[in-house]
Order: sequence, then C-alpha cells, then structure tokens
Amino acid sequence: MIGQVILGLSILIILHELGHFLAARAFGIKVEKFYLFFDAWGVKLFKFTYKDCEYGIGWLPLGGYVKIAGMIDESMDTEQLKQEPQPWEFRSKPAWQRLIVMLGGIIVNVIVGIVVFWMMTFSYGENDIDNSKLQYGVVPGIIGKEIGIQAGDKILAVNGKPAVKFFGDVMSSEVLMGDAVLSIERSGKQQNLKVPADILNAVAEHKKNEFVSPRHLLNSVYEVSKGSEAERMRILKGDSIIAVNGQATPFYDEFTAALKNNVGKAIQVTLMRGDEQVVVNGNVDSTAALGLNLGEVDFPVIVQKYGFIESLPIGANKALSVVTDNIKGFGKIFKGDVRADKALSGPVGIAKMFGTEVNWIKFWSLVGMLSMALAFMNLLPIPALDGGHVIFLIVEMIQGKPLSDNFLEKAQMVGFFILIALMIFTLGNDIIKW
Repeated sequence: MIGQVILGLSILIILHELGHFLAARAFGIKVEKFYLFFDAWGVKLFKFTYKDCEYGIGWLPLGGYVKIAGMIDESMDTEQLKQEPQPWEFRSKPAWQRLIVMLGGIIVNVIVGIVVFWMMTFSYGENDIDNSKLQYGVVPGIIGKEIGIQAGDKILAVNGKPAVKFFGDVMSSEVLMGDAVLSIERSGKQQNLKVPADILNAVAEHKKNEFVSPRHLLNSVYEVSKGSEAERMRILKGDSIIAVNGQATPFYDEFTAALKNNVGKAIQVTLMRGDEQVVVNGNVDSTAALGLNLGEVDFPVIVQKYGFIESLPIGANKALSVVTDNIKGFGKIFKGDVRADKALSGPVGIAKMFGTEVNWIKFWSLVGMLSMALAFMNLLPIPALDGGHVIFLIVEMIQGKPLSDNFLEKAQMVGFFILIALMIFTLGNDIIKW
C-alpha cells in the first residue's frame, strides 16, 4: 500500500512541477531548484546540480516544488527580491508569461489525467454488468434501504434518462452526489424515488457498495471450509440450500439475512442433495457465516472495445468528470448538505484506495483520477497554491500594475497556514475514521 502511494504521488508531483519547470525555461526564466518532497530546514535525502539547477528529494513528503528565480514561493526566500530585477527572473517577465508558468503544472496534470483515461479506455475498453438484463433486479444495502429501495426493485431510469444500460450508471456520481430521481419497477408498477441531498454522508461512512448490488439466485455449494460449522452440519459440495428454519431462501441476500437474524442461535437448513431433500441442524456464530463458498455469480456483462482515436473523447470525458464531481462535492459542503469530515480524505484515505495488493488497472485508474483532483485542488484560489498566484496575476493584468511584494509575502504566509490547517484536518480525520 505504502509503495503504491509513494509511486503514484511521486509520478504526479514530478509531472506537475515539470509543467512549471518547462514553462519557466521556455520563457528564459531561471529555475534554481526542482524537488520531489520538501527539503524543510535544508535536510535533503538526495541532490545533484545540472546546468545551474539543483535537483533532489526532500525528507518531508507533503508535495514538491520548483524554486523559480524572482518569485515569492514556498521557500519564502525574499533576499533576492531586495536586489534589482534581473532579465532572467520571474518578476521581470510580462504578466501573461508568468500566468502560463503558474498554470503549467495544472495543464500537465489535466493532460496526464486525460492520457491515462484515454489509454485505459483504448487498452481495456468498458466492461460492466448489463443492468437491463438483471432478471431479479437489485438488493439494497444500508444506504439503499434508507432511501426506500427494496429487494427485487429494477432501476429503469436515472433523472429521466430511460433504459439504464450499465449497472455502473446506477452507482455513478450522478446518483451518489444526491438529488437524483430513480425510476424503479416494483411488482410490475413504476414509481420514483428521490435520492436525498446528503447521501454522500452515508456513502462516506458505509462506502458505495452499501447502496445497491445486483440480485442473484443462491448458487449450490461450491466448497465447504475445513473445520467450519457447515462441515459439522454435514453440508456437502453440490448441495442446494432451499430454506432456513423453514423459510424459503431462493436468493443469496435472503440466505445471508437469515443467518444474520439468527446469530447466536440454532438453525435448521433444508438442502436438496440430488433428488433427495435433507435437513441439517447447526448454530450461527458472531460472524453470521457457516463456512461455505458458493462460487462465482455469472452476471450478464457488456464488453465494449474502442479504437485509438475513438477512445480519446471517452477518456477525456471520464477525466473531466473527476473535476466536475469535485466541484459538486465542494458545493455540497458549502451548502451544508455534506459534512466536511465525511467528504474529505487525506493520505490515509488515498492509501486505502490503492489497497494492499498491486493491480495495475486499479493503480493507473487512481493515478488518472488523482491527477485530475490535483489539478482541481491547485486551481483553488488559496495564495500558496497555483490558483492563488493565478488570481493575483489576473488582478495585476486588470489594474495594469503588480501587487506589492509585501502583500504577496503576507498572502503566501496566510495561504501556507491554510494549507497546513487543511493537512492537519484531513490527516486527523483519516485517523479518526480509521
């Protein structure tokens, strides 16, 4: 998990800072340092100098930076600003050039995000369960039950868009951001369900797999674990479970619900073994499991492949949706629909997304998503971020003169403390959730 986080974030930080670096060099601006992570208090893990620029790795893994001559940045080195401006310095260049330099990292992150999703779409296409062919509808989890979804409901439309083809559309941000209207079919009748505006709180607490999942019949027993309660009950491979305590359980969710409702109690399980009906008795422990492997479920799957050029707009749309989802999410926080401690995650939350096993499809999907999220976060109008510098440059271009160095220094300090506060909040929030 740690290795994946370090690799993924290092790739994104280096590419982001490379955007600033290349833009600065293109306009003849001197770049003094290029660092992955911060070399706070001058402590460096590694460094070398090439063409008057120091490259290295710092010890504090909170990002990275390029130190551009004549610019007030994270280093807060203001000594050079006391000297007369030099032609190779940031402050000597026209405002439009400085604006491009500040946007360089964001532009590269957007390009990286689009390219990653483009290549993922081209290489793997799109694979999803065919929602229209789910014969038995869906099963609600904790969140789904709260908004009124029942086992067996078929989701026909989202916000009036008929014929929901992919099951992923049911679990999309359009639904889980709240305020969506689901058109469902229940017992042959259609009705609408409104998804509450604050559903993200529940999603953050329980995860989205507690919304709905495809419903399926209970498979026959594929394997019985050694030493399990199922083995003591003499349940055999190939048996079909048809009832628990005399109550029919044709669906998997009905069987698991029956076990949960009988934790710590004795149960009677009715089986079909070939043409013979068999009844066995046992007890359900605190895990609400008997030690059965019921095999894989063969859901109807749609596989769509795309050509190289055809994949570009699809990948770009996926990348840009990350930004629009972030904008919607922050909007809901400011409106009070979603609690910040539920919606925001820090490094621990990111690490948990990568997981403990390496799956390169998942890894690159997360890198693409984080690249777009990094672009969005850096565009926020906080002085220590690229977005703050962009705002100041736009103000300069409008009023025809730059803001004072004293103001920029103080703004940089304020922005720095805001970022530290956000980091402490998100990290503390991660620890509390954990």
